[in-house]
Amino acid sequence: MFVSPGAVAIQTPFFTIYWYGIILALAFVFGQFIVLKIAKKEYNDTQIQENLYELAFWTLLGGIFGARLYYVILSLDYYCLHINEIFFFQQGGLSIHGAIIGGLISGIVFCKIKQLNFAKYADLYALGLPLAQAIGRWGNFFNSEAFGLPTNLPWGVFIPVNNRPFLYEFNEFFHPTFLYESIWNIFVFLILYFVIKKYFFQKKGVLFFSYLILYSIGRIFTESIRIDSVLNIAGIPIAILVCIFTIIFSAFCLLFIFKK
Repeated sequence: MFVSPGAVAIQTPFFTIYWYGIILALAFVFGQFIVLKIAKKEYNDTQIQENLYELAFWTLLGGIFGARLYYVILSLDYYCLHINEIFFFQQGGLSIHGAIIGGLISGIVFCKIKQLNFAKYADLYALGLPLAQAIGRWGNFFNSEAFGLPTNLPWGVFIPVNNRPFLYEFNEFFHPTFLYESIWNIFVFLILYFVIKKYFFQKKGVLFFSYLILYSIGRIFTESIRIDSVLNIAGIPIAILVCIFTIIFSAFCLLFIFKK
């Protein structure tokens, strides 16, 4: 059974460092490292690497802004009453779908301004994103969030009472859906790197849209057993609906790329 040590990593009279922030920082650094290594191996072009450094800065800002904005919009009823908590990032509340959208928009704008081939850079980031997500999901463990239905399995995660949803107050251990998604993201990277990249790297955009499809498939599974969805539409978690749309859209984009 998993038991979180708590959200606070370092507590001093002057500042507090949270595990959530540490994990996300590690995820970003490692993901960027992987992207740079692959770019150097495939292109060996210093200009591309310089562009990646600059692109990383803007996609990070766009990703953080998009992740928080997306979550706040889905939880608007709460944040309308707690406006001061909108910028409490240490409490969690960063949506991966919002991060992808925000990072995607900032990346498109950056490439447009710099007159770069967006698909080329998107494919490179598609190889770093799954590993970054695999690490980043562990921030949910320390915050005792992103968990699933109650379970008696040996790898169940203990959730404190104040983090348990209504009707589950007397259950102690839950499915660690953050762990399931972390493992799935590692498989996504392996499929992208050793299969899709091997055969389709020259077709720009294939890696990126394949990443979107593969990630969405795993997210639908984990979301189907989660009980802390911020918003449901007709009884279906919004994340599942977004994943279904993403799969359909990405499939059409892949069809267009191969047909073209």
